Amino acid sequence: MEKRELLYEGKAKRVYKTDDEKLYIVSYKDDATAFNGEKKGTIVGKGVVNNRMSNIMCRMLAENGIETHLVEELNDRETVVKAVQIIPLEIIIRNVAAGSFSKRFGVEEGTVLKSPTLEYSLKDDALGDPLINNYHILALGIATEEELKIMSEMTFKINSLLSERFMQIGVKLIDFKIELGRVDGKIIVADEISPDTCRFWDMETNKKLDKDRFRRDLGGVEEVYQEMLNRITK
Repeated sequence: MEKRELLYEGKAKRVYKTDDEKLYIVSYKDDATAFNGEKKGTIVGKGVVNNRMSNIMCRMLAENGIETHLVEELNDRETVVKAVQIIPLEIIIRNVAAGSFSKRFGVEEGTVLKSPTLEYSLKDDALGDPLINNYHILALGIATEEELKIMSEMTFKINSLLSERFMQIGVKLIDFKIELGRVDGKIIVADEISPDTCRFWDMETNKKLDKDRFRRDLGGVEEVYQEMLNRITK
């Protein structure tokens, strides 16, 4: 497969066209950002971890009936994916209070929520990715009522599958964000699943095993990314 011109470059990935209009190549970077791009840095080896871990998790989801964009892992940093029309929403599931949720609602970080909760934010860096509700989404024509139902059900199922899988390796899934997209009228997963997009805490020690170590200057960032990959590949 031939990699052609750069289609899009985001904070963590580059997306390239290929000689097949239905397929793209995603290349994972070591660049790191936080707080809507206000904090920038590099996490050495992050791109390798996120590429490999995301593909492992996408294969697991596919085995459980959830279609993803994954086609083929090319090398440590590059993967062939389906060309997807991204729905411009970040879909967030929270199992335990942390981060902005704790700040917004005055809930102590680490409080287990009585039920997993779903939030949407509009995927727009210029606007600061504001929270958005179902009524806004329908009013703006971002998704239909039927699509919202599918997205919600799919994301809660993903949460159950991921929570169980990470529990097996001694990790609590605190929260995560996912992006979905359309292919031939179907909604599929079109995002990474990694320490960049999830909050992971060790089940015994509550040690943070994710990008919060970069956000909060906790140190040991590269080490915990590698630790998560090591745990998931055992």
